[in-house]
Amino acid sequence: MQELRKVVVLGANGTMGSGAGGLFAANGYDVIMLARSYDKAHQGLGRIKEALRADVLGRRVRCGTYDHDFDQEVSGADIVFECVSEDMAIKAPILEHIDKVRRKGSVVATVSSGLSIAEMVKGRSDDFRRNFLGLHLFNPPHVIVGTEVIAGPDTDREMLGAVVRFLKKKLGRVVIECRDMPAFAGNRVGFKVLNECAILAEHHGVQLIDYLVGPYTGRALAPLATVDLVGWDVHHAIVENVYANTNDEAHETFRLPTYMEKLMDEGHMGNKTPAEGGFYRRMTDRLDNKYTSVVDPKTLNYSEGAGASVKKLAWVEEIKRQHSVGRYRDAMELFLKAEGAEAELARRVIVGYASYGLNRVGPDEVVQTPLGVDQIMGFGFNWAPPSVLVDLWGKKATIAAMDKLGLKVPAVVANLKEGERLYALPASSVGRFFVGK
Repeated sequence: MQELRKVVVLGANGTMGSGAGGLFAANGYDVIMLARSYDKAHQGLGRIKEALRADVLGRRVRCGTYDHDFDQEVSGADIVFECVSEDMAIKAPILEHIDKVRRKGSVVATVSSGLSIAEMVKGRSDDFRRNFLGLHLFNPPHVIVGTEVIAGPDTDREMLGAVVRFLKKKLGRVVIECRDMPAFAGNRVGFKVLNECAILAEHHGVQLIDYLVGPYTGRALAPLATVDLVGWDVHHAIVENVYANTNDEAHETFRLPTYMEKLMDEGHMGNKTPAEGGFYRRMTDRLDNKYTSVVDPKTLNYSEGAGASVKKLAWVEEIKRQHSVGRYRDAMELFLKAEGAEAELARRVIVGYASYGLNRVGPDEVVQTPLGVDQIMGFGFNWAPPSVLVDLWGKKATIAAMDKLGLKVPAVVANLKEGERLYALPASSVGRFFVGK
């Protein structure tokens, strides 16, 4: 890979486009933000300034449009970041145009969150195919350092290695190399949990599920609040892609709930549609009092005021207390031993997360070693990595919990030696993943 100086971002007004542009600008590179109009490109620049709180970055960024600037800017780029909508029908003509005007040897990266890299290079030139890869950033990139890199069928290995070194040394990324499989590693594992929680919410309620699978289980944010943050349209695209193109042990957990489809048809997309909301609707009344209402998946109606409160459970509150004083092993041991239907429900999701994540490891799976899943879940989603949970529970208790729930025991767990750690980043304190609140 030639020395990188000029970066062109396509889809500059989107969340990922502006995030990618900001990441490069903050690290001293010249960035050209292209969108359908100058206004949209400047929206992306505005997001960069707002996120990084540094107007000076604007000096490293220029804005343009596809109609007026595409050919000239792409032909002079060292790397082209394609960040347009997560839709193959939209991406294909953009990639075809890039192939026609790009300089040979320049790198082309799609910031797709899970579409087929092999499908994107069909019909492209040999040089394009050799210099094309998937580069999945997680939002916001200036805060979340986890980054997935995915080679295409003909991606040049030397170029790929140079990009990985660049991401690590120049941009401070934690890089995970994934195989070209639907949703790659992070979204494949993460959205299995998120959509499973959405399915469970129909029968148990939104607030109870977010309470049972909340931050005390090793999540940065409760699951359904996370879906609202990500956006229901993005969530839908990811789980639909996995459901259509895989058939693993958790296949049915990727089927989008019918109630979500109905609400999306009415314009409910989560936080990006504040008036309509998603699982939660955050509103302000005439006296400027802010409150949150919650959707009832059975009726599709939102609660008045703050919504129905969730009864605190003694075992959940005790786990939080133990986290707050650093007793993580004791806390997660209690998690496996807690009694009651709610505890069984929480275990099905969290033990299921460990099972599913570590079953994506192997020679024919998404990543080669547990470290791949652990790094992207820990540094992409800010969730406790599956191996951390296994280490806290211990091999014997983990296998017993998975067997009781009818879950597939991953080979990497079954093959653990007595007393051996599975989590391969001992310098990283597991306490960063758990909170006592």
